Amino acid sequence: MAFLLKTAVKPHHRHLLLLRRTFIAAKIKWVRDPYLDEVVSKEKNLKPLLAFKNLIISAPSKTLPTAVAAVNKPHLRLPTTADNFSHEYPSVFRAFQPKALSTPHVRLTPQAVALHNEELAVHASPERRQEAAERLAKLLMLAGARRLPLRLVDCFRYDLGLPDNYITGLCCDFPEYFQICTGNNPEILNLELISWRENLAFSVMEKRAMNTSSDFRKGMRIAFPMFFSRGFDLKEKVKDWLDEWQNLPYISPYENGFHLNPNSDQAEKWAVAVLHELLSLMVSKKTERENIFCLGEYLGFGSRLKKALVRYTGIFYVSNKIRTQTVVLREAYRKDFLIENHPLMGMRHRYIHLMNKSKKRRRYQNADFLNKSKMDCKLGNQTVSHGRRVIERAG
Repeated sequence: MAFLLKTAVKPHHRHLLLLRRTFIAAKIKWVRDPYLDEVVSKEKNLKPLLAFKNLIISAPSKTLPTAVAAVNKPHLRLPTTADNFSHEYPSVFRAFQPKALSTPHVRLTPQAVALHNEELAVHASPERRQEAAERLAKLLMLAGARRLPLRLVDCFRYDLGLPDNYITGLCCDFPEYFQICTGNNPEILNLELISWRENLAFSVMEKRAMNTSSDFRKGMRIAFPMFFSRGFDLKEKVKDWLDEWQNLPYISPYENGFHLNPNSDQAEKWAVAVLHELLSLMVSKKTERENIFCLGEYLGFGSRLKKALVRYTGIFYVSNKIRTQTVVLREAYRKDFLIENHPLMGMRHRYIHLMNKSKKRRRYQNADFLNKSKMDCKLGNQTVSHGRRVIERAG
């Protein structure tokens, strides 16, 4: 990967920097981070499991015919058939037949139901509902026009920590915040923030600067925290460029920076600020790369967010685990531990623990089966040997 390094001269206006460009060949290799890969790997199948759980619990009988689950497989993003998936996690799902010769059904185990009820209690907490409404409002404020298509909001629902019924629940509970509307295309529904909320228009980077600097002001120089994988070697000339880039003014992601020269360092730092703030809004401080690209394309960033992920590997890490690419905010983790553990993340870890119980049970069952097979084989061999001896004596 080659870096385009540019040196800034004194600007006439903090948002309109005049730049002189120089080209320096500096190839940077991607270095795997085993701790952040583990952060992603340990949530394997968690998202489809929770989606499947919510579908079952939404049924009036709290049970679901496996045929109905099979139809919803693409929507749930199950990695296998619904029947196989439910059998893979017997600590969460229980297959049964309501009547003889009837269609097989699936329901939740008592442990899974108990966890679900605790999760509902977290979502229902007034404090958590206010936090969720503010995270959703800030996402819409990042959009500039204060509105996004519902399909895009749905992409971030899980990572934002919104309840499954956020449209009919959370949004209706905050009518002063949100409304559903249509844009130029009446067939596309949008979620709109009714009015700009100035008290929310501060990024996590700005809040941090407020706490550490007594003379905070908009547009001041703020440097992003950077953490590199072990074994990552940053060349000296790239370090020098990064130092210059970090010293550029920090333009808030809640300001419109599209008037900046898209090829300038200043525009690039603003794009990084938008991506950094987006990941900071997520309860797990990560989301799928495809979600970021879809949002960036809709907002008009072009390839700038993609370049930010490639160039600023000390801020963002892209993991290739669990059949997708996940972008992780590095500063949010110490090794594989989330520093600010949201209550919803605590609930998700408990679901993972329940899922792992299923794996342990299968391992024990497989071990018992192998031991029984070996014993049967041993007994069979003894029987054959005894038979041979009897025949030899008879002969």
